[in-house]
Amino acid sequence: MTVFDEELQHLKEKLLRMGSLVEDAIKHSIQSLVERDNALAQKVIDNDRLVNTLDVEIDEESIRLIALRQPKAVDLRFITMAMKITTDLERMGDLAVNIAERALELNQEPVLKPYIDIPRMREIAQGMIRDALDAFVRKDKKLATEVIMRDDEVDDLKHEVLQELAFFMAQDPSTVFRAMKVSFVAQYLERIADHATNIAEMVIYLVEGKIIRHTVLPSDLQM
Repeated sequence: MTVFDEELQHLKEKLLRMGSLVEDAIKHSIQSLVERDNALAQKVIDNDRLVNTLDVEIDEESIRLIALRQPKAVDLRFITMAMKITTDLERMGDLAVNIAERALELNQEPVLKPYIDIPRMREIAQGMIRDALDAFVRKDKKLATEVIMRDDEVDDLKHEVLQELAFFMAQDPSTVFRAMKVSFVAQYLERIADHATNIAEMVIYLVEGKIIRHTVLPSDLQM
């Protein structure tokens, strides 16, 4: 293994470490809501600095590799995609913080209804992140395509949550505050899934050198 290969491996490891932190933040933010655990919500908020630190470190390392190693073809795409992926991961971390903040607010109020679809959205979105990063490291177009296809599941669940919350608010105006906060959580999870989709689209660019963002429908990927 060359020195450059070792440097690329180190970059991959940092990226996966950042992804793991973001996954934990998303899992714990929803857990803090479902279990009404304010201490866990605060931990998610406090730990966001670790994600931000890795975001900066990966960008700096990527710029250094481009400047000193002058990579070509797939190696150059890999490094530039790593920089873009950290941006998506950092934003997902911010969304996990937003969920934790809503949890702190909702935990002070009576539970509106049992959380069923919200944890399911979290499970799917978290799996999308894990598989998107795995696809990136393995340069696996098939797995990346599967991630993109799963985004519709999260969208459908969000719509179900919003419809149910609208019913609650129409029946009882006193539920509006809580229903709005829960709707924010559903929207944050949908945006997390969108960022995972962005990463999966980058994998296809890494493998094929083809940008599909805004140009290819999910159904086209199955052709």
